Amino acid sequence: MPRKGYSSITVPESLDARITSYVTNLGGEGANKTQAITNAWNHFERAGDSTEDRIVQIGSHKIGNGHPIFVIAEIGINHNGDVEIAKQLIDIAVEAGCHAVKFQKRTIDVVYSTEELDVPRESPWGTTNRDQKIGLEFETEEYQEIDDYCRSKGIIWFASPWDEASVDFLENFNPPCYKVASASLTDKELLLKLKSTGRPIIISTGMSSMDEIRKSVQILGEENLIILHCTSTYPCKDDELNLKMIESLKSVFCCPVGYSGHEPGVWPSVVAASMGATVIERHITLDRTMYGSDQSASLEKKGIAIVCEMCRNVPSWLGDGVKVVYDREKPIIEKLRRVNTI
Repeated sequence: MPRKGYSSITVPESLDARITSYVTNLGGEGANKTQAITNAWNHFERAGDSTEDRIVQIGSHKIGNGHPIFVIAEIGINHNGDVEIAKQLIDIAVEAGCHAVKFQKRTIDVVYSTEELDVPRESPWGTTNRDQKIGLEFETEEYQEIDDYCRSKGIIWFASPWDEASVDFLENFNPPCYKVASASLTDKELLLKLKSTGRPIIISTGMSSMDEIRKSVQILGEENLIILHCTSTYPCKDDELNLKMIESLKSVFCCPVGYSGHEPGVWPSVVAASMGATVIERHITLDRTMYGSDQSASLEKKGIAIVCEMCRNVPSWLGDGVKVVYDREKPIIEKLRRVNTI
């Protein structure tokens, strides 16, 4: 475990605590503790040798420690198949101060089985699941309109492709990055396809074990990767948030870590930011009572504006952890401190 030429190492308490967390969260590798600690040491040596792998560039935005928290407004399918609603949601994201908006793209007959598509389902588009899925899907004309509109508004957009053909489709728009939906985290062929584009990748980790997360990261590599803690319940209950996973992911992986939330309120996202999340992703909606499976887990205009404001302020509030006596405190010392004899 020590570097070549050294017979032993001294591990600081803070690093020892992080290694312990790493071992605890290794999943499939945790049985062999010696090997796990060796892996952990190599991991932290690499992090100490270079900080570049902790910074990911998406468009003009640098994401990682020491940079502004990157806020993504997840439009997803909340546009209900209407490009005008999509534009209204883009407007909300821009006015709130979000850095990006995100959509979802599927090849319906590839992502879903015939049996699933034939399931009866009443929706504004028909009486089957197929009718609903097709009704929610944007094609080239709509995405070209979205691309033009985002450019005019000065905000970047990207999407979560759910299959390889959708990656090829989105490549036509030269996206700044890709997002792997939680449901796709274990899809090896899709991960390899996304990696082959050479673009930054963001992964959500809902409905996944630590072992599955670790394997997906091994496929994608930690360079140009962002990992989001996520719980895939809609809306997410308080006892399902598990925000301490942000710290666990940061202790295991050498890449930016963020949070993708599905809770109805704003405060867990603010807590996530204060815990070091470098990315915050939230679904947005015009009205939480609208038709759609994701609407109730989304934020309306006021909510996403609060999240953006808090994310701008949290780094300033947290400071750097170095205790100083501020200039504005010095007159108070003269006024209130009776003696200073220590």
